Amino acid sequence: MSSLPSQLAARIQAVTGVDPQLRPATKPQFGHFQSNVALRLAKEEGRPPRDVAADIVAKLDVEDLCETPDIAGPGFINLRLRSDVLARVASDLITDPNVGIAQVEQPQRVVIDYSAPNVAKQMHVGHLRSTIIGDCFNRVLSAQGHTVIPQNHLGDWGTQFGMLVQYIVEKRIDISEFDLPEVEQLYKDSKKTFDADPEFADRARRRVVKLQGGDEETLRIWRALIDVSLAGFNANYARLSVLLTDDDLAGESTYNDDLPRIVDELEADGLAVEDNGALCVFVEGQDAPMIVRKKDGGFGYDATDLAAIRRRVGKLKADRIIYVTDVRQSHHFEVLFQVARMAGFLPDDVEAQHVGYGMVLGPDGRPFKTREGGTVTLASLLDEAETHAAPNIALAAIKYADLSNGLQKDYVFDAERMVQTTGDTGPYLQYAHARVSQILRKAAAEANPNVDPEADLEAMVWGRISVLDEPAEQQLALLLSRFGEVVEVVAHDLTPHKLCTYLYELAGAYSVFYEQCPVLRSTGEVRGSRLALCAATRRVLGRGLDLLGIDAPDRM
Repeated sequence: MSSLPSQLAARIQAVTGVDPQLRPATKPQFGHFQSNVALRLAKEEGRPPRDVAADIVAKLDVEDLCETPDIAGPGFINLRLRSDVLARVASDLITDPNVGIAQVEQPQRVVIDYSAPNVAKQMHVGHLRSTIIGDCFNRVLSAQGHTVIPQNHLGDWGTQFGMLVQYIVEKRIDISEFDLPEVEQLYKDSKKTFDADPEFADRARRRVVKLQGGDEETLRIWRALIDVSLAGFNANYARLSVLLTDDDLAGESTYNDDLPRIVDELEADGLAVEDNGALCVFVEGQDAPMIVRKKDGGFGYDATDLAAIRRRVGKLKADRIIYVTDVRQSHHFEVLFQVARMAGFLPDDVEAQHVGYGMVLGPDGRPFKTREGGTVTLASLLDEAETHAAPNIALAAIKYADLSNGLQKDYVFDAERMVQTTGDTGPYLQYAHARVSQILRKAAAEANPNVDPEADLEAMVWGRISVLDEPAEQQLALLLSRFGEVVEVVAHDLTPHKLCTYLYELAGAYSVFYEQCPVLRSTGEVRGSRLALCAATRRVLGRGLDLLGIDAPDRM
């Protein structure tokens, strides 16, 4: 079932033939929704807008959803939903397994490329954003019924591994007992040796050839480096409570065999041409070409990314591909998509999107760095937040701060402010959920003194909303009815900040409702209706937080 605004908009469009651009009313006295469609049509028809509005209202069939529409001002059409309709829709949220999220009629196979840490290096602040944002997209699109295929494009190949493996061999290091921070230190030590000792650098380059040629000793050490790295990555994923698993790994190394074929196809089709010894694809409108094979015969990440697109379309049968990386990579993906379409790897009916995110800034407003000026690890950020709050609250603070702004914007990582349970924060929403849960728990105990205090509140029968006489009740029910609509927008536009804004408004509306409409002190049908309204609010808050990847506690 589509949302109430969608149903209203469809009926107005059936009369007018144009999108009514239905918007929430700016003030309660104007009803719940407002459309300026009559003003736009009046210009085309050369008629007074109020006359056009009157004609539309006369033909409009919305009696089953709304009270009689009003015409206001120069010709705005105001719509007020019937209380019984609001009550029914809000009540259904209590028992609906999808909590009002409409299942798409044509589910897609959606590949989401996110997180993508590098082997032998700890995850850092950049991976924080990619992982949190990608996980939110995964949850939202899955909730709509799409098949989501996460792809963790692990950085597990390249010349740096020749350097690192050669250092391990020469120093006779057994890395089986090493953890990821220790392996990263080995990487730093090997880089210093590589830069200072030309003979070692030559041996390291020869080690790269061995790695590419399948030398068993080299591969054994390389696999051990991956194992140590995955242990470190998975520890972070567990702390972040994200959906990624080892089944989602698709490292750069998995595309090695595809790269020569990719380049051969580009060359055979006349798309790739030699330029100064390198094989390049020139793209109209771009200042520089894409280099698909370097002068030395090696392949860079451009060729790997092309191979990834071809596999995701051909093997994974993707209808939509979403990349979640730093906004500074926008140009790379713009060119990548152009070349992939030129080559036929990315058909016109497959949507490809790059979702770029901004930087994480320190409290001083500058890019987040360690005191020594180095990269801040993801683990240290989580540790910092957990000095101010319990792990689940600290995580809520981090995720909400990340998702509640426009993704391309930078944001300030201020753990002390982010963990506050007042204001526009993740912990505030958690507190709102716990507050609703407490009321329902008290009501359950009053009805049955023997009820288990740890009983599942969601499984209890709370009845239905039947009384919406107070403005605060109506406003809360109206917001609840919009949940599915908001999720639909977030899924289409990939804008999780709109879900954050909605949940914050919902928590605020609930607070006003609780202050103005006594729940436990009310009686009879009013009490039952208000408890059901609380139950619906709890379900939507809980489901909304889950879509953000945030825990919804019953107690705080």
